[in-house]
Amino acid sequence: MTLKNKSSTLSTKFMASVDSYEQALMILVGVPMDFTCSFRPGARFGPQKIREVSMGLEEYSIHLDRALDEFTFYDAGDLDLPIGDLDGSFQRIENAASEIITDNKFPLFVGGEHSISVPIIKKVYEKYGDDLIVLHFDAHADLRQDYLGYKNSHASAIRRLTDFMPGKNIYQFGIRSGTKEEFDFANKHTNMFTLDVAKPLEENISKIKNRPIYITLDIDVLDPAYANGTGTPEPGGITSLELFKSIRLLKGLNIIGFDLVEVSPHYDLSDRTALVAAKIIREIIIIVGCNMCN
Repeated sequence: MTLKNKSSTLSTKFMASVDSYEQALMILVGVPMDFTCSFRPGARFGPQKIREVSMGLEEYSIHLDRALDEFTFYDAGDLDLPIGDLDGSFQRIENAASEIITDNKFPLFVGGEHSISVPIIKKVYEKYGDDLIVLHFDAHADLRQDYLGYKNSHASAIRRLTDFMPGKNIYQFGIRSGTKEEFDFANKHTNMFTLDVAKPLEENISKIKNRPIYITLDIDVLDPAYANGTGTPEPGGITSLELFKSIRLLKGLNIIGFDLVEVSPHYDLSDRTALVAAKIIREIIIIVGCNMCN
């Protein structure tokens, strides 16, 4: 099924979405999936809640001095996924990513649990090969070989990337939870930076600035004080201020894709998690739009 006419079924689109797939530079797609959730389910409701709360935000970013309506993006709605069928769902996610990439548009996916990132990044890697860099913002390492019988678990998302791309092309930030085996794996195979985000990201910009960069952001990289509406909250995280500072460091880089995952509205007091997620998406759209226009 094509993404080109799906948003007509949406009751609420992300703020400032244009009405035409063809005229848009960026395509936003919701992925309502939380099949492998191991603690608090509900991330499948994240995409629509983020759309709803976006309507309460300004389109203008005071930090970037630009507004959403200066750039064209299209909210293609949520993918229709076969309930409980992980392989079938991955195939539909891959197909959506392939359509966007083939049309030379920017893929922006909103989950949903973190395992949705794997089929998206797989399609991105097919285009860019070993030149691709992945920036991973998260509380958790997500480097388990498998979890609760699932190789494609949300707890294995980054490990699955190393099945098809060089692990040293993956930079992990804000990590504060995982097994000893995961941290041992990271020491050998990825670039992991624990606890902090802004400082290590800034220190590594020079290494990645000329490479195509995909960003996968799990909302639980934030401390639960700022993002309690998530499936596996982890105390000791960064503030929303540090996260937005980190995101602004990406301006001018060759960002070629983005996903935001693990917003679970049922646990979200006052919609604070969905609000910060919507604001992150706004900032990313503006940054990518600026980069595309330069």
